[in-house]
Amino acid sequence: MTDEPTEPVLLTADDDGVRTLTLNRPFRKNAINAELWAALADALTDAGKDPDIRALVVTGAGGAFCSGADVAAGGIASGPAHPLRGMRKLTDVAQLLHELPIPSIAKVDGVAVGAGWNLALGCDFVVATPQARFSQIFARRGLSLDLGGSWLLPKLVGLQQAKRLVLLADMIGAEEARDLNLVTWVVAAEEIDSFVADLGKRLAAGPPVALAQSKALLNEGANSTMREALANEARAQVINFATEDAPEAAAAFAEKRDARFTGTWAVQGRPAR
Repeated sequence: MTDEPTEPVLLTADDDGVRTLTLNRPFRKNAINAELWAALADALTDAGKDPDIRALVVTGAGGAFCSGADVAAGGIASGPAHPLRGMRKLTDVAQLLHELPIPSIAKVDGVAVGAGWNLALGCDFVVATPQARFSQIFARRGLSLDLGGSWLLPKLVGLQQAKRLVLLADMIGAEEARDLNLVTWVVAAEEIDSFVADLGKRLAAGPPVALAQSKALLNEGANSTMREALANEARAQVINFATEDAPEAAAAFAEKRDARFTGTWAVQGRPAR
C-alpha cells in the first residue's frame, strides 16, 4: 500500500453563509479514519457556533461520498484504547449532526455505504446523482449498524424496510433510495453542484432562529406526545416573537420584497447574552 497523501482529510469552504465540508480521502473512497472522525466533530461544533454560517453541506471528494469507516486502517478498534472510546468518536459526530442548529445537506455522488450512508441520512436533506449507490453494508463486515442508523432508518422507511436494508445489506440505487424517502432529490451529475448551491442559499436566507427551532421540533416530535409537541411549539413561537424576523417578514410582505432575516434579538431593555 502506498503512503497516504498529506492533504487535509477534511476540506472546509464558506460561500455567503453556506459552509461546505468535503471528506477528502478519495484514494479510500473517503472512508473515515480516526483523524477524519475527529476533524468532523470539530467542524460540526464550529459550524453550529458560528453565527455567520446559516447552512451546511457535507460531500465527498473524487466521485464518492463515503465508503464508511476505514476498516483497512483498523477502524475504531485500532490502538490500545478500549473500542468503546473509539465508538464515542462516531456517536459524537452523529449527535452533533443531528442537533446542528442550522439546516444540513448531504451531496452524494458515488458510494455512500455503512456509516457513510448514515452520515448522509443524518443531514436534513440528501441530494444524490443517478450514479449514487447506497448500502447498510455492516452485515457484510460482521458488524451491526451504527452512526444513528438504528434510530434513523425505522423513522424514515418503517421497521420492515429498515430490517430489509440492514439484514440483507443490499446495494440500492438513487431512484430506489428516493422511493424509500432516503433521498430527497435525484439530480444529474452535471447539475448537482448548482442545485445544492441554490438550495444552500435558500436555506441560508431563511430566519435562523425559527429554522433552528422548527428543525428541533421536527426531530423531537416523533418521540413526543401531542401535548408535549404543542407545548414545545408554543415555547418556540414565543422565542420567535422576540426576534426581528417576524416583523421583518410582515414588512417584506406589505412592501412586496424579499425578507432579510437576521435572527436579531428584538426585546428592548434585556440585551441577549
